[in-house]
Amino acid sequence: MEVLLFMPSLFTKEKTINRVVLLDTSCIFPNPAQPRKVFEKEELIQLRDSIVANGLLQPLTVRRITDKLYELIAGERRLRACQMAEITQVPCIIVDVTEQQSAVYALIENIQRADLNFFEQALGIRTLMDEWGITQAQAAQKLGMAQSTVANKLRLLKLNPEQQHRIMEAGLTERHARALLRLEPEQREQVLTLMIEKQWNVIQADEYIDKVLEESQETEEKPKKFLVVKDVRIFFNTISKAIDVMKRSGIAAVATKHQKEDCIEYVVKIPLDCIDQK
Repeated sequence: MEVLLFMPSLFTKEKTINRVVLLDTSCIFPNPAQPRKVFEKEELIQLRDSIVANGLLQPLTVRRITDKLYELIAGERRLRACQMAEITQVPCIIVDVTEQQSAVYALIENIQRADLNFFEQALGIRTLMDEWGITQAQAAQKLGMAQSTVANKLRLLKLNPEQQHRIMEAGLTERHARALLRLEPEQREQVLTLMIEKQWNVIQADEYIDKVLEESQETEEKPKKFLVVKDVRIFFNTISKAIDVMKRSGIAAVATKHQKEDCIEYVVKIPLDCIDQK
């Protein structure tokens, strides 16, 4: 691999594209579309020590912004480790890509290297779609994924940030997260707590969620129970109490009960002057 010490005054853009050059780390800026949000300090320290001992074996990939500024496409962990080691120049491959292509490549590079957790992957795909106005199908095509895979990953974002954090902290898998999505939002917190406390594997989690869903279905299907009162004397007492309340309020209401052959008739009389006619 040919390595060039890059100096803008000596090399044209065409001569440096797709070739390895040395760039000052101060001229390289992180990719704003970088999907990875968490960089473990211990991992960076180990990578720094390896670079100090063996050198940076894999060049960074960048794109030119101006003659002196470059945007990182791939290799942010390597760049951070080099900066920790106070290395001022790093080998880079300059590629001629658009801003959108840069965002896509940054996501692909992280996914292919398994540097992203599944929530970061989902957020990276969602950001890519939102910022560039592309569909799930277009995102899947650009990332080399099946559309169903993209759809399943995006569904993970229905879990709130706190739940996502707890899942990652507990070392649960993407399948655990998908299992939670089978539940209604208000049910997820309690089940997630049980998953973590009991250290369920995916099969155990699915079995418990099956039971929760069955119980919820049974509750929905049960007809609502109404209180049936067969003693009509309760209703007579209710009418009497209503008349008493009206009388205490100054309304001269009168109720009379008539026993007939086939029924009992109640007649309630309220004087018109007690009723607001407006």
